[in-house]
Amino acid sequence: MPRTMPSSSGYSRCPVKTGGSSITFKHSFQIKGIDRLLPPAAYEVITDEEMIEGLSFPVFRRVATMIMVPAAPPRTLTMEMISISPDDLADAQRIDAAPR
Repeated sequence: MPRTMPSSSGYSRCPVKTGGSSITFKHSFQIKGIDRLLPPAAYEVITDEEMIEGLSFPVFRRVATMIMVPAAPPRTLTMEMISISPDDLADAQRIDAAPR
């Protein structure tokens, strides 16, 4: 569902769409920006994309990528959403898929 995104001057008029997907890690892994080892499991990844205005057809560019992870101890029963780089996520997936 399109929504507006906060900006330094208030709110942007560009629609933002949010999508999600599930990715599975078979091994413990780390992602830059998260200071702990994460266990193997399925993780929800959320992306926000902003529409680029002024074109004759709809085009979106990614403006944010987040992953839902178990909170750090002692609150391991709660989840936290952490902003990550799509490149760092791809690196973690590549390392997870590599033969060990």
